[in-house]
This record gives sequence, C-alpha cells and structure tokens, in this order.
Amino acid sequence: MSAAPAYSEDKGGSAGPGEPEYGHDPASGGIFSSDYKRHDDLKEMLDTNKDSLKLEAMKRIVAMIARGKNASDLFPAVVKNVACKNIEVKKLVYVYLVRYAEEQQDLALLSISTFQRGLKDPNQLIRASALRVLSSIRVPIIVPIMMLAIKEAASDMSPYVRKTAAHAIPKLYSLDSDQKDQLIEVIEKLLADKTTLVAGSVVMAFEEVCPERIDLIHKNYRKLCNLLIDVEEWGQVVIISMLTRYARTQFLSPTQNESLLEENPEKAFYGSEEDEAKGAGPEAGSAPTALPARKPYVMDPDHRLLLRNTKPLLQSRSAAVVMAVAQLYFHLAPKAEVGVIAKALVRLLRSHSEVQYVVLQNVATMSIKRRGMFEPYLKSFYIRSTDPTQIKILKLEVLTNLANETNIPTVLREFQTYIRSMDKDFVAATIQAIGRCATNIGRVRDTCLNGLVQLLSNRDELVVAESVVVIKKLLQMQPAQHGEIIKHLAKLTDNIQVPMARASILWLIGEYCEHVPKIAPDVLRKMAKSFTAEEDIVKLQVINLAAKLYLTNSKQTKLLTQYVLSLAKYDQNYDIRDRARFTRQLIVPSEQGGALSRHAKKLFLAPKPAPVLESSFKDRDHFQLGSLSHLLNAKATGYQELPDWPEEAPDPSVRNVEVPEWTKCSNREKRKEKEKPFYSDSEGESGPTESADSEPESESESDSKSSSESSSGESSSESDNEDQGEDEKGRGSESEQSEEEEEEEKKRKKRRKVPEEHGEGLSSEEGSDTSSSSSESEVTSESEEEQAEPASCRKKTPPSSKSGSGTKEISLLDLEDFTPPTVQPVSPPTVVSTSLATDLEGLTLTDSSLVPSLLSPVPGVGRQELLHQVAGEGLAVDYAFSRQPFSRDPHMVSVHIYFSNSSETPIKGLHVGTSKLPAGISIQEFPEIELLAPGESATAVMGINFCDSTQAANFQLCTQTRQFYVSIQPPVGELMAPVFMSENEFKKEQGKLTGMNEITEKLMLPDTCRSDHTVVQKVTATANLGRVPCGTSDEYRFAGRTLTSGSLVLLTLDARPTGTAQVTVNSEKMVIGTMLVKDVIQALTQ
Repeated sequence: MSAAPAYSEDKGGSAGPGEPEYGHDPASGGIFSSDYKRHDDLKEMLDTNKDSLKLEAMKRIVAMIARGKNASDLFPAVVKNVACKNIEVKKLVYVYLVRYAEEQQDLALLSISTFQRGLKDPNQLIRASALRVLSSIRVPIIVPIMMLAIKEAASDMSPYVRKTAAHAIPKLYSLDSDQKDQLIEVIEKLLADKTTLVAGSVVMAFEEVCPERIDLIHKNYRKLCNLLIDVEEWGQVVIISMLTRYARTQFLSPTQNESLLEENPEKAFYGSEEDEAKGAGPEAGSAPTALPARKPYVMDPDHRLLLRNTKPLLQSRSAAVVMAVAQLYFHLAPKAEVGVIAKALVRLLRSHSEVQYVVLQNVATMSIKRRGMFEPYLKSFYIRSTDPTQIKILKLEVLTNLANETNIPTVLREFQTYIRSMDKDFVAATIQAIGRCATNIGRVRDTCLNGLVQLLSNRDELVVAESVVVIKKLLQMQPAQHGEIIKHLAKLTDNIQVPMARASILWLIGEYCEHVPKIAPDVLRKMAKSFTAEEDIVKLQVINLAAKLYLTNSKQTKLLTQYVLSLAKYDQNYDIRDRARFTRQLIVPSEQGGALSRHAKKLFLAPKPAPVLESSFKDRDHFQLGSLSHLLNAKATGYQELPDWPEEAPDPSVRNVEVPEWTKCSNREKRKEKEKPFYSDSEGESGPTESADSEPESESESDSKSSSESSSGESSSESDNEDQGEDEKGRGSESEQSEEEEEEEKKRKKRRKVPEEHGEGLSSEEGSDTSSSSSESEVTSESEEEQAEPASCRKKTPPSSKSGSGTKEISLLDLEDFTPPTVQPVSPPTVVSTSLATDLEGLTLTDSSLVPSLLSPVPGVGRQELLHQVAGEGLAVDYAFSRQPFSRDPHMVSVHIYFSNSSETPIKGLHVGTSKLPAGISIQEFPEIELLAPGESATAVMGINFCDSTQAANFQLCTQTRQFYVSIQPPVGELMAPVFMSENEFKKEQGKLTGMNEITEKLMLPDTCRSDHTVVQKVTATANLGRVPCGTSDEYRFAGRTLTSGSLVLLTLDARPTGTAQVTVNSEKMVIGTMLVKDVIQALTQ
C-alpha cells in the first residue's frame, strides 16, 4: 500500500517542471488519477527534447495498446513526434498511428506531408510504416496521394516495402473501386516479383481486387509453384487457394477417360462408380460416344508441377497450410494420389478442439466419396470422453461414413459404448448413426433393429424417443416382417412423452394398421382422450391415424374419428383446424363433394418409399473444402465458386516465358566469368525452377520437347531479370560469343533427334551445367577457372570432334559425354575460341593418379537378373545401372534393360504396365518393343526417380499375352551423380555439413587394398562419386550429389600406411550417409 501515496505525490508534481519524476507506470496507476490529469506525465515525456524519455513514453503507450487500453487521447502528443530523428521513436510512433489513424483522421491529415517524407526515408521500416499509416487514413480526398505512394513502393528496392504496397492495394480498392485499372497494373508488376516475402501478399491483393483476371497468373504460374515452399504460412494458404481455382480452369480433369486408362486395382477402394460419374462433371453424360475417340488422359506437366510442389507442405506445422493442400489434392489430384492427404489430416486431430472441428468437417465430406482413404485410420476417429459434443458428433459422422461390411462389427461395438454416455445429444446422434449403418449395410439391419428395440426399455426417455424415430425409418424397409415390434411400440404410447417419438409411433400404427388390427383402434381411443393436451405434431398424426382407421375399419372407429375431427375443428392452431376440415371432406362424403372421397384410400394409404438415411455432408463438396461456406453449408459473402473442369484443355503455351536469345547467351557468359557467392539470388530462383519444370517432362513424351524449352526459358528469364542491369556493361564484348552460342544451340537441337539408345549421353549438357553451377563458390580465381573451363568445354565441343590438338584435349575432359563414336556431328572450327584454348593451357590436375578414374565412367554393379527365363516363359530380362545421365530427366537413375528371347515363338508388345510405386517414386517407361524374334536380344533404357531412397520400384513387364511382376531396388551408391570440385571447395562444403550430418567409421584395410588405384576403383565402383584432388597421399576425397534433391554427398577416406583407415561421409541425407559408409566399408574389406 506504500506505493499509492508515493504515486500520488509524483502525480501532484512535487518535482520541478523542468525535470519531472517518472518513477511509475501511469497505465497501472490510472485508477487513482482524475480524468483531466490522465496521461499527463506521458504527454510531458513526449514534449521533452530527450529522445530517451520519448522512447520510454512510446514503449509505455504501445504496451497500453497491447493490453487493450484506450490511448486515443494521446494522438496529438504522439503525432507531433512523427518527424523525430530517432529511428526507434519513429518506428513506435508509426505503430501507434497505424492503430489510431482511422479514428483520428482529421489530425492524421495534418501530418500527411510528414508521412510523404517518410516514404523517402533511407530506412525500409520507416518507408513501409509511412505507407501503412497513409493507407489507414480512410479519406477519399487523399486517394491520388495513396495511389502514387503505392506505385512508388511497388518499385522499391526493399521486398518488405513492396510487401507493404501489396497490403495497401485492397485498402485503397475498398476506399475507391474506380482505381481498379491502375491497381491491376501494380498487381501485375508485383506478381512478377521473385521474392518470397512479396508473393503471398500480392496474391491476396489479386484475390481481393481482380480474381477474375486469370491471365495475370499465366506467366507467373510456375514461379509461384516453385516459390510456394519458401513463402510464409499465411501466403501459402492464399496462394494454394488461388492455384486451386486456376488449375480447375486450365487443366483437364484427372478423372476423365477412366475407361481408357489401365485398370487401377485401387478403383473400388477409393470410391464407387457412381461417385466417379459425378466427379467427371459434364463429360460424364457424353462418355459413351466421346471416350472411344479420345486419347488416354495425360496429365499436363504444369498440373503435375503444382501437385508435386504442394505435397511437402502436408508436413507443415500450420494446420491451415495442411488443410489448404488437402483441399487442393481432393479437388485436383487423380484418385490414386488423393490418399496421401489422409495421414496429414489425421495428424491434425491431435491439435486444439477448434482445429479438430474444422478438419473433421472436411474429413466428413471427403469420407463420403473417398472412403478408402481414411479406412486405415479408423481408430483415430474413436471418440474420447473428454471431446466436446460437436467433436463427438463429427467423429460419429466419419465413423458412420467409413463403416462397411468388414469393419461394421468393430464400429457397432464402439456405438454400444457411446450409448451409455451422459451426453444426451451425443447419445441421440449415436442412435441415428446406428440407423444409418443398418440402412447402408443390409446384413446388420436385423442386428441393429434388435439392439434399438432393447433400447426401448432404457430408463432415459430421450434414448427411447430417438430409438423410436430410427426404428420407424427402419421398419419402413420391411414392415411385414416386424409386426411384433409395431405392437411393442404401440404399448409405449402410455410412457413416452417426447412429441416426436409419440408422433412416429402413431404414424407407424396408422401406416401398417393391417398388421395390428386389434391394437390400432385402442391406441386411437387413448389418444382421443388426451387429444387436447397433446403437442401439435402429435395432434396431426392422431388425425391421420383416425382417417386411416376410418377407411380400413370404419365399424369400430367411425364415432372415434368424428369425435377427434370435432375436437380438431376448434383447436387453437390453424394448421390442425385446416387438416381436420380437409380430412372430413375427404373421408366423409357429402352430397356436393363426393368426387375426391372415391380416391381417399389412394391418398391416405398409398405405398410410401422407405426414407434414405443420408449423411448431412453428402452434397457439401460443391463448396471448396476448407472454406467458410463449406463449414456453414451456406454461401458466405466473398466466396468464389470452384470452377468446373474445362472440356478441352486450354493452350498450355500461355505459361511459357519467352526470353530473348542474346539474354540467354550473355547470362551464360556472365556466369562463367563473374565470381559469385555460393547461394546467389539468381541461382536460388532458377535452380528450383529448372529442376521442378524438367521433372514433369517424364509425364508425357508428346509434351517433353515443348515443356523442356519453356522451362529452360523461364528459369533463365528469372535469373536474368535480377541481374539485367549488370549485363548491360559487358554486352558489346560478348556479341561474338553469343553468335557462337546460337549456332551451337541449333546443333544441339539436331543432336536431340538421335534414337533413344544413342541419346543417353545427350543430357550431359544438363549434367555439366549442374556440375559447373555447383562448383561456383568464393574461392580463388585459379580454382574457379579449373572447374568452370571443363564445363564450358563440354558445352561447346561435340564428343567426337577431331579438329586439332586443342580439341583433343577438350574431348579428354569431356567427362560426361558417353555418346558412341558412330554418331559424329561435324563441328565448325569456330566452336573452340582462341580465348578458350588459352584458358585451357593453364588447366592442370594436381594428382596424376586421378586421371584414369576420371577419363571413363567407372562401371557400377554389373548386370542383375530382373526376370528368369523359366518364370518369363522364355523371356529373360536383366538390368544394369549405366551411370549415364538419363536424357529426359536428370533427376532419374538411368537403367539399361536387356531382353533376350530363348523361346521358339516371337514375343510381341513388350512394354511397362501398371506400377505400384511408393510415394515420390516415378518411372519413365521405355518405348514399346513391338517384336522380339526367337533367339534375338534387345536393349532399352528406362529412367526411375527413386526420390533419394533405396525403396524398390515395383512394376509390371507386359507382353501381348502375359504380365510379369518385377522389382528394381537400387544400391545407395547409384542414387547420386559425380560432382567435380577443387580441394578448397570440398573443405568449405564439408565445414557446412558437420554434427548430425557427419558419419564416421573406422576399418582395417586388407593388404590387397592398399594401393591408390585399388582404393579409388573400389570406392567409385560402390558409389557414383567423382574424385576430388587432394594434396596428401594418405587421403582420398570423393564428391557427388543425390539425383533427386541435389544434396551434396562428400566422402573422405583417411588411410594410414599401417592399414588402419577412417571413412567419413558428410551429407544432409543422414540415412544415405549411413548406408553409404556401410557399403564402402564392405567393399574395401572384401
């Protein structure tokens, strides 16, 4: 209590006016101060000349706002400090102004010139804050100023300021929608931004201002797909939602033409044929005539790019991101691939109840059409006693949707437990779920009905009432077999007081009165006694019962019927009065209206169809999953409908980014000459784009050429745009080089047309590109030349050129070209420039023993049996890992398949059939071998993307008459490609991969394995790695990259003369590192 007087003394101003005392937080002591002195000390602090006091005051004010207290009366004192030179004070002033600018617009307008000056501030945070405050002033008069500020900020050097500009666009649009055209121009400019910080914000602005302008997305589609993994979580959700709608307008439905696809064994597992017909949309109706004429469905590479780049986000820590990816897969992915989202959604069920509620709403909708997807996780939907009622009911919904003939005993046992719950709403929902199971699964109908009849003796009236309602619906399916149950229900009319249950019993007795002719009139007599005290719903059913009994048993019930109709005639409810008059005229013919009475029996006793007990989520999938409209089952404001799939695929070339040829050339030259840091911006942008866009080429052979050109064009354009200004300087001197590059480009295109068996080495250009780009790092110019020159030589010189001594030296260094010597394209003499030849003169190899291991590809594991001739009925198949780059996709392992026919009959139509591949693994099939005559052999090349794992790729090898199941499992050493780097680079990269990324094992080398040649040969035979120069004789270094992810794998072997050795592997892929160490030790010790 001693603090209170001290505070009041300070407030009284005992200190001098020049040096006020600020010992206590005014926000905490405001309860003791009068209103007119409120915040006086803070105002004094803000008026002083000391920045430290101003900073302290602003910190307190921002803390007050954070605690939810009103600080609007301080606005004049705060706004004066917007011109303060102290950066920290200025930041906090802007934080305050963003909060209160809308409330105090007039005062904010007075400082608008200061905000405009803030837009030119050298500090990016001040520029962004000034724009944020400016866009928070909701006054139409400053719209032109805001527009100008947004346009300037959109061109700002700082990504943070550009992001703020994107946030300001929807604010300005809501203030003045006439500015839409100008804002679209800004959005178009910002969409071309390659920064992850801006991407999410500008897509949000696009969605708010012009979601119909799909054409703005075309050129940026691939970039958005590739940036998606690095965007912040909020931006990921927005981009995924937008790309879902985009894909529905630009790609064909993956479920179309299913009759022409090879039969999928999981077809029945994922859903019924009826569901597929609905999923096919408008194309389903024309299927009988249109399908035979159409080609089989081939997924667009850009469609595949979207699915592949969103899949890793299923592991995101954000539930919203996981939900967004799940809805994208549900709406866009082929049926066989949708299953991957199930595990991620089940993981979210361990989150907060609010997240569970949203996820279960979506799972309930998905489980209707994709039941098989969630069946393995049935136990995850079991209900806990601690779950809130809403969660329990949703889990019950999912369990009911997943129930089938296999798991129904387990589900019903669960339901039995739930009925004993104290939560009455949950018990009622469980009984309804039992009814639905009985309706959907015929073999358990009697079991469920008997169980529900047992519940009729329950003490809880609500349980009995709900059971009656469900029994009524079940009895309508087989009324003749259940006369005893109807009699049992009739006896319950004395005890059950719940109106809905009483009404259901009366309806049953009236509908099936011929099964209980003795009981029905007595029930009517009892109900007539209590008619006036019944609820309206019960009274209506009493009138119906009386009418039906009058028509079937008028002798016993005529007077009772008249009595009931007389009581109803004067009822307070007009519905009951109307029903009574209508019924009287219908069943009791009068002199005038006898025409209808002849049809009374047809009207009252017409056979009625049994009700279909359906899920309340049955038709919700027409709303986009994860949206508010889906959650509410009603269209919310601002909801954008999910478009239908197009009948014909729109032109895919609209997503290609055209790049001028001179830009490509200059960019290549610049990369060769200019030193760059290892993780430069342009590589960060172009690298993933190239890898991501080249992968889909394996999806369709027909589109491979166009998609590869477009993807390379796009990647180079992205890296070009960033460094375009720097290109201007050296453009003149590079013109000659550019012409040579153009000529070489044409020659390369011609070479691509070589048959597939000879085309295996064509991807060496891509391989050399990747190896050269991987070797760009901050090392001395000498070591950089050593690595960059071979790469450029490989690029410029055909493998078989023999135009002089300089050319021979280049062909020796052409490490990755394995094209057979029969193909000899003639190269012009201008291919090797004089500058290149002089550069090559300085190229030296530090270790003489390195030369043999580098000059030719080291053979890996020899041929292995894929199909024995006995099992193949005369067809013997072997395979081998060629260690040559796969021409169609550099991320795939090239596998040579050797066929031989030892039977007496020709084998026709050899091709790859259905493949059952683990997630992430894909296959590029070899072209079909039409005929393999007896005694003949053939070789084919196929590519397999093992996704950096040693899981086996299982597929079918098919002929016209037979199918053989085969499996290829790679050794870990075949999952990588060699990388050539200098010793300095090796040490630098090794320093980055320490700790958990380093695996070390010791071994004893046998006497036969102590020479340099033997050690190198055994290591390179075990793993497809490149030798790295090393200054010491006792140490061997090897480097490579995993084919799929491009992760570095660095192997060091430290061998002592005594025979003791130590193997060290450094790699991000710890599993690969561990397996590689084991394989290398095994090879060295054999």
